[in-house]
Amino acid sequence: MRLAMLGLGRMGGNMARRLAAGGIEVVGWNRSRETADALAAEWDRISAAGTMAEAVEALTPPRVVWSMLPAGEATEAALMELTRHLEPGDIVVDGGNADYRESLDHGRLLGDSGIEFIDAGVSGGVWGREEGYCLMVGGTEAAVGRLEPALRVLAPAPDRGWARVGPVGAGHFTKMVHNGVEYGMMQAFAEGFDLLERKEAFAIDPGQVAELWRHGSVVRSWLLDLMADFLGEDARLDDIAPWVADSGEGRWTVREAVDSGVPAPVLTAALYARFQSQDERGYQARLLARLRQAFGGHAVRQGGEAE
Repeated sequence: MRLAMLGLGRMGGNMARRLAAGGIEVVGWNRSRETADALAAEWDRISAAGTMAEAVEALTPPRVVWSMLPAGEATEAALMELTRHLEPGDIVVDGGNADYRESLDHGRLLGDSGIEFIDAGVSGGVWGREEGYCLMVGGTEAAVGRLEPALRVLAPAPDRGWARVGPVGAGHFTKMVHNGVEYGMMQAFAEGFDLLERKEAFAIDPGQVAELWRHGSVVRSWLLDLMADFLGEDARLDDIAPWVADSGEGRWTVREAVDSGVPAPVLTAALYARFQSQDERGYQARLLARLRQAFGGHAVRQGGEAE
């Protein structure tokens, strides 16, 4: 099988490497040509293209073009460009973290030109190259069937870790919910280990507990494995700023829960905790402190006052 990979960043580049290692030929394109050339120099099965048009021309119909570009403007521009070069029967796969509603629109846009669209939710992060990726795929059965050789290579094993979860849109919808659940799991671990670390009377070692829970505990997981690794090296995390980004998918998950009338208090609280970590103004906390002073005469710390 031969396909084009658009976007060779952390995810796209490692996916191209895993595909090449598994016998899939890859034509790589990146906004920085140097990145594509460097990747092609690593692997015999990867070649570099200077433009999207060149990437398409390097494929034999029916073509498969897999995009790992950022969601939003970059993906929109790429799809418009591809419609000028692809033909009916070709397949476009969007593996970025796109809003499933946008994927529905993209499916209709490409479908009007006879081009098959597949939305693929991809989980695995920087470890996916070695461990494999979890692939949540939306599209027609026929299109996904043609993509199967690549999916079997990218997944942790040919017979698991990938699935067609429904029609176009279902892949990114499933990945959106996946990321919402991920927010909740991470927040639960963070709160629990905060409790352990603050109980000074017991002098509990969070790294020791993380390693302990990895074996036989009902909360063992890959997230716990990762946490055990870094807590074993630095349990206090003094050099890490208490600021947690949110990629957007947590917001979409909570929005979907509201629209569907599905109670999701854990996912929502986890999202709000991230918002709170990003609040450099701290206006809410200052307002609460001032209110406590106003009604109860409680002391208020002044800016810069030591704890």
